[in-house]
This record gives sequence, C-alpha cells and structure tokens, in this order.
Amino acid sequence: MRIISLNCNGIRSAHRKGFYDWLALQDADIVCLQETKAQVAVLEPALREPPGWHAYFEDAEKPGYSGVAVFSRHVPDTVVRGLGWPDFDREGRYLQLDFGTLSVASVYLPSGSSSELRQQAKFDFLARYMPVLRSHRVTPREFVLCGDWNIAHKAIDLKNWRSNQKNSGFLPEERAWLDELFGDAGWIDAFRVVNQQPDQYTWWSNRGQARAKNVGWRIDYHIVTPGLGAHIRDAAIYTAQPFSDHAPLTVDYACSIDDFRRVATPAAPARPSRRKG
Repeated sequence: MRIISLNCNGIRSAHRKGFYDWLALQDADIVCLQETKAQVAVLEPALREPPGWHAYFEDAEKPGYSGVAVFSRHVPDTVVRGLGWPDFDREGRYLQLDFGTLSVASVYLPSGSSSELRQQAKFDFLARYMPVLRSHRVTPREFVLCGDWNIAHKAIDLKNWRSNQKNSGFLPEERAWLDELFGDAGWIDAFRVVNQQPDQYTWWSNRGQARAKNVGWRIDYHIVTPGLGAHIRDAAIYTAQPFSDHAPLTVDYACSIDDFRRVATPAAPARPSRRKG
C-alpha cells in the first residue's frame, strides 16, 4: 500500500509544474492533497477527474484558499467530510476515506504565522483535535492521517531551530502537543520509523534560496495508529522536481487495502501484499 501526501499550494499550479505527470509513474494507491486552493465545481475536468483515480475534494468556502483532496485507486466504503466543527470545516481542512477497517485522511492544520489571531485559532484547533485523536485510538480502526500539520516536532526537523523557537510552527506549546500525540496518545510518526537522518525536510521558504540550500522544515507527516507501525516499509521525500513549496512524502506499507476489507470476513484466506520487499 503506497500513500503519498503533498501540500500542493494550488492544485492548478502543481499540475502546471508536472505533478500529475509524476504521479502517474508512482504506483500509488492513495494520494492526499492539501491547500488545493480551488473550487471543484469550476476545476478543469483533467484535474477534477484524473484518469484511473476516484477523486474527492473538500473545498474551503473562500475561493483560492485552503482545501483538501484525496485520490484513490479503490472505491471507498465511506467518505467523511470535515470534523464537525463549522468554523474550521468552512476552511476545507479534513477529508477521510474509509476502506473496511482502514481510514485514510487528508489533514491540513491551520498555520499561525500570519497573525496572533490565527495562532490562537491554531491552538484552538489543536485543543479540540487531541480528544478526537484519542477517541480514534479506542476503536478497532486503523488510521493514516496525511498532511501538512504546520509543526516541526524536534530540532532535527528544521534547519534553524534555535532562531525559530518563538515562531509559529516550532513554538514550545506546539511541540508539546506533538510530544503528547507521539507519546501518551499513542500515535506514530511513520517517516521517523524508517528514517532518523537529519536534513529531511518537506517545506522550504520561497526566500533566500532556502530550497537550493536545503534550509527547510519537516512539517508534513503520515501519522498512523500503532497497528500500522509494524507495516511501515519505506518513506521518501521527493525533491527532484519542485511541484510546490512543499515536497511529496511517500510511505510504503507492507499491507494492502484488501487486507482491511477482509477483517469483516475473517473466513476469507489471507493474501500477501502485491509489493515484495
């Protein structure tokens, strides 16, 4: 099972920069996009209905702002739109597809960098989201939450950590929230299961040749439930082509969508993943 996540910073812009062409070569099962910045009703058919994909969009009410999408090779059993919070759901920040006992979601957490008001909104989102995440852990479902979480967890996750400790995205309160998520709450940072190296970033500022110098932040994640932890096989950040100010994050799991659909019918014989290690 291969899942890709990308904050595309405008789906039309990413398309013009070759993202759809690259995606066609990736053998992915599911793709989670954030910051689509497009209303699906007026989106070009080639972007709205890419060949071979079942595409689902959750737009922000405000045109050209936020928005998430999920493309899947498999028809989902259920589509869950939003978190049930009208203020943030209007911004198009959550879209979940269910496949048997597996849920895969595209998540776009607010950024607090534009103003103190938006930082407080981000703190509000985090406070409300943690109980939801904890509630997921007491269900029999497995979750893959992909997206731009707008927080770098540790010093290894951004280049200039010392000078950013008072900036949104690396504030002590935000990092403590991730400490709780990956600690007592029991969720897993999939990338760090297989890659503990420094200088692994998914976002770069457009200023000062940050991307060319690899002065970046790792703020895009696959955050998964423990049942998927042992299935994480590989993770890669693709940087050869700049589709966005973010880079695609790909994680391979040693299981298949069908595995989760068989859980409801345990008498069915097991079948190995279609990918071999």
